[in-house]
Amino acid sequence: MPQPDFPAWLHWLAILSLAIGGLCALWIVDDVRRHPQKMAIMNVVWPLTALFGSVLWLWFYLSWGRLKGAGIEGWEGEPPFWIAVAKGASHCGGGCTLGDIIAEWAAFAMPALAVWFGWHTLFAEKLFAVWVLDYLVAFLLGVIFQYFTIKPMRDLSVGQGIWQAVKADAASITSWQVGMYGLMALIQFAWFRPAYGGLAEVSTPEFWFAMQLAMLAGFCTAFPVNWWLVRAGLKERM
Repeated sequence: MPQPDFPAWLHWLAILSLAIGGLCALWIVDDVRRHPQKMAIMNVVWPLTALFGSVLWLWFYLSWGRLKGAGIEGWEGEPPFWIAVAKGASHCGGGCTLGDIIAEWAAFAMPALAVWFGWHTLFAEKLFAVWVLDYLVAFLLGVIFQYFTIKPMRDLSVGQGIWQAVKADAASITSWQVGMYGLMALIQFAWFRPAYGGLAEVSTPEFWFAMQLAMLAGFCTAFPVNWWLVRAGLKERM
């Protein structure tokens, strides 16, 4: 596979963007450690979303996610509906982010995983086979995240909680991954390959910079789906 020749400006832009996202995530980790969320799973979701959302999601957390009390200024009462939907989509995005990180590095460390999921048989491009793995891991983690949201809020049994979590997050996760894959494909195949001679590998900053942008696209495609899910009562208002 040809190795892309990325320009220095893109390489350092990618490193800077990833570093800022990482610092925002670390700041939120420290903040929720000292001032934990009422919904425990959000202690994990907020830092994960900051990895791709960077300063924008840090602002979102400070404005609408951080609890008021103990000297902390933040929102009080029920947030506007669009904020509740954005938090629900971000909740889904936390699972997708963690799932993609796990799956991408696993396939990089063990290329046989990509073969198991269709590389050389169903797909000529390794990227597409890894996306299948991405989706499955993201779906599993998204359902787990949703389970720990729905079960305590509705006082459900384990089985009921799992079923309701699947119903709540199946469409949300799928819509997020569609947007993410769509922009990732455009970046890799319409920008990186023709401009620089190849696709970004998982071990490069350029790949994860592209993933940051793709995750934002995933949020955009998941937002209207989460709007409908919350309106329909299939997903809890957050």
